[in-house]
Amino acid sequence: MKNTPSLARWLASILVVLALFGHAIPEARAQNTPIRSLIVYDQAQGSSASKLGQAYAIMVRNLLGHWNSRVTIQPVSQYRQGQIQQFDKVFYLGSHFDLEIPPAFLNDVATTTKTVVWFKYNLWQLAWNPDHADFPTRFGFNFDSLRGLNSPPSAANPEPGFFDTVTYKTRPLKKHYAFDAATGAVNADPDIGVTTITDPSIAQTLVSIANPQTGEAVPYVVRGGNFWYFADLPLSFIGPRDRYLVFCDLLHDILGVQLPAQQRALIRLEDVSAITSPDTMTKLSDYLYSRNTPFSIAVIPYFRDPRGHYNNGVPRNIPLASAAGLRSSLRYAQARGGKIVLHGYTHQYGSMLNPHTGVSGDDYEFWDIVNNRVLPEDSISWASSRIITGRLQLTLFGFAPFAWEPPHYQASPNAYKAAARTFRNTYQRAVYYTSDRPNLSATGPDRDFAVGQFFPYIINEDYYGQRILPENLGNIEYDIRNIDPSSFYDYTWEDLKINAENARVVRDGFASFFFHPFWLEESIGKPGFEDFKKVMEAIDSLGFQWVDPSRL
Repeated sequence: MKNTPSLARWLASILVVLALFGHAIPEARAQNTPIRSLIVYDQAQGSSASKLGQAYAIMVRNLLGHWNSRVTIQPVSQYRQGQIQQFDKVFYLGSHFDLEIPPAFLNDVATTTKTVVWFKYNLWQLAWNPDHADFPTRFGFNFDSLRGLNSPPSAANPEPGFFDTVTYKTRPLKKHYAFDAATGAVNADPDIGVTTITDPSIAQTLVSIANPQTGEAVPYVVRGGNFWYFADLPLSFIGPRDRYLVFCDLLHDILGVQLPAQQRALIRLEDVSAITSPDTMTKLSDYLYSRNTPFSIAVIPYFRDPRGHYNNGVPRNIPLASAAGLRSSLRYAQARGGKIVLHGYTHQYGSMLNPHTGVSGDDYEFWDIVNNRVLPEDSISWASSRIITGRLQLTLFGFAPFAWEPPHYQASPNAYKAAARTFRNTYQRAVYYTSDRPNLSATGPDRDFAVGQFFPYIINEDYYGQRILPENLGNIEYDIRNIDPSSFYDYTWEDLKINAENARVVRDGFASFFFHPFWLEESIGKPGFEDFKKVMEAIDSLGFQWVDPSRL
């Protein structure tokens, strides 16, 4: 059986895209007044990457949803003079090189006392502007230059190096880089803006970034009074070992709201269906119960194999009413602290190979991954009917789910909105789009973008209205290409431990991962149970506290 994409597989699909360029808030009750934030982004008219800035803006908007926030997103070209006074915080996303910024925005940024956060490109339009010659005097630093790759990569020198290592709270967080010598394509975001502190009494370098090849280090995050500058866009090529975590943590300081410092852990058993071995579920439930560790179970209530892929060509459909073994496993797990998550309805779509076998657990349900587009029936009502039907089947047998998880962490905008209307919580990573019916195959300015995002903490309201419980470490994978050709790499318990170590840099971050019970099956021949225990013990050793996700 195919399994939910691991961290590495999920991120890989997102890297390709990036390379192309009203719920209650229990954790923020002390913050009674919403923070009003304006996010402005570059929009290069006529460019096939014109909507990339909007995609980054959506990602910032999602992170602001960790706090009690009211967020406005708009292209910087639509900025109106004096608009900044309507907001508490302003974020400018410089995603396009030297795109002209309206003078009204530059003038307001130069004179406001509101917090301004500027990312990557085009700071020179303000810092080097004769009309704002007092920039270094006012903010205590100046913009010097752009730096990128040390030299062009080649087959002989595929990794020429760049400023790629951000050290934060003693953790080295490294930017993504990949080079295809056959095509000459570079998948990376190497450009940074280099700044110099001119008045240390006003400005400070909060975080530095290093170029290991040259031995240089320059400011990565600078704060001068009310003005913050990030040397790049920490939303490109994100991962659990990336400088993205720096931005996630510093938002506490940027927004001026310190949520309680607490580091918690979550474990979810994944893709549990009618064909999941009761023995594996018993073993995992007993182990977690022996540790007094709360856990959740992502359940597929209706198993379908419409082509008989795993049944000698004979179609097989097993609703929960006919799945006595699954019901017994869930009751056993519930008695030992397990809480139920609805993991799609069938976790597949019709009889389509979407993209693998058409079998529950293997394929996508709310997205056409083969053609990378919405499904023909896609609508809020269609998605709602599937989600509600799945929840009803579980509830009728006493398994009331507290959250929804989209199959393979990807659904359409309408499906995400349907989930937000149906469940208080979702439990996921998510993919965000620059329109409600995204056109991801276009080549011109109508081309939409899809960006994947994970979160180190709870998002109380995201772009689609969802409250999201985080999963940020990934999952154990083994190379079993002899059994399943699509499972051809290893992602070890040590990898998850490293990810958890990095997650500690976020002051109220989680260490959250999932695990497939089928790794315990003897026929697979992998040390799944031993490695599962090692991950649990490693997270213990880092000081995270295991919590019940249904109570968050």
